[in-house]
Amino acid sequence: MVPTSLKKRSTFVKRLGHIAIRVKDVDRAKSFYIKLGMRLIWDDQDWCYLEAGPTNDGLALLGPGYKAAGPHFAFHFTDRKEVELLHSELSESGVSVGSLHDHRDGTASFYLKDPEGNWLEMLYEPPEGIPTNQKEV
Repeated sequence: MVPTSLKKRSTFVKRLGHIAIRVKDVDRAKSFYIKLGMRLIWDDQDWCYLEAGPTNDGLALLGPGYKAAGPHFAFHFTDRKEVELLHSELSESGVSVGSLHDHRDGTASFYLKDPEGNWLEMLYEPPEGIPTNQKEV
């Protein structure tokens, strides 16, 4: 049963964009997923982000020292105003949401937990996609 406060929403999720998992060895995991055909989009010291397929389904690999976020799944939006509205609507309906913050790759997001305690992220992704920090070969 959907709470009445959530039935009045004007913004809804449309795309499950990525999942983030904890890994013991980022390089080993990254190599495995690249061999499966995923493309490396963002590579950092303690985490990386890969995409697959024509819809750019994402996978974040979080190393043991990565503390900015834990395992989660994320819904992606290409309109930042939708994410801002969703943040306001959830907060006003009594859902505990984190602050909306900008990321260095041009995305913006906030985190929250579902009623079962699972972490999820609501992420603004620029219409042209998540930019890469990888040099073109």
